[in-house]
Amino acid sequence: AHCFVDATGTAGPQGNCARVNGGCVMCVLRCPAFGARVSIAGKAGVREMSGSLFEAMSGSCKLQKKSLAPWLVRNLEERGALVIPVPRYVPRTDRSAAKACQQYSLPEFYDNIVLLDTGHAKLMAPFFPVDRLRAIPGFESALFQDPYAGGRGNSIRFTVITPHDLTMKVAGVDNLFCAGEKAGLMVGHTEAICTGALAGHNAVRKAVGKEPLILPPSLACGDLLSCIERSLGSPSGLLNKYTFAGGVYYSRMYESGLYTTDTRRISQRVKDANLTGVFSQRLL
Repeated sequence: AHCFVDATGTAGPQGNCARVNGGCVMCVLRCPAFGARVSIAGKAGVREMSGSLFEAMSGSCKLQKKSLAPWLVRNLEERGALVIPVPRYVPRTDRSAAKACQQYSLPEFYDNIVLLDTGHAKLMAPFFPVDRLRAIPGFESALFQDPYAGGRGNSIRFTVITPHDLTMKVAGVDNLFCAGEKAGLMVGHTEAICTGALAGHNAVRKAVGKEPLILPPSLACGDLLSCIERSLGSPSGLLNKYTFAGGVYYSRMYESGLYTTDTRRISQRVKDANLTGVFSQRLL
């Protein structure tokens, strides 16, 4: 039997950006060129959740390094990250933006320019008017790389949520699984890896007739998925975004004792759950 994984994401299409930003901000999805995102689950007839209650704007954008002052680029590459106070004469207009990355919705991210060296210069703000950005020393010739119109807005995400169970199987379709933002209000690469690995693994298990894997709440990944499942059942739960990096779920991890950077403790937890090497086992 064939099995599929819907990891089509939740950003766009242009109508949502036009409603929030006043138009397309030319993000990396390139909807005008390639068309709107297509939901596999939606095409299969699944009734997905949608609504402005949980929509959010991407919380960061990219600047072209070559457009920044050489001394600024040098400092960024040497340190990996920079925190630059925003001068008082430069007003900010993104304070009320509903950012997908709620862990960055702190005063420090409004009062400072936070830059990360990711190849480009990652600006930890949903958008920043170009004329105001260029009034700051080092940014006089700044150009946005993604989105190109990062002075006006950013991509709109979490426009839909696909109903699913703890195995990542989509409700109502026996051979379809989902991962990433389609699976709920999860933000981040690590969360996408967590859901994608489980969805892909269980898709293969389904195809070969094996029972699906459910990650237990004794592991952070399993607890996150359980937390997401509960959140989708309440209006208040839809107001939050969930990530290992901060926000409400980070607080939950910390308070419950799940949070640790001790790899030996993590390894022991996996062993106690009888899941050591579970993703490295050949199923075919």
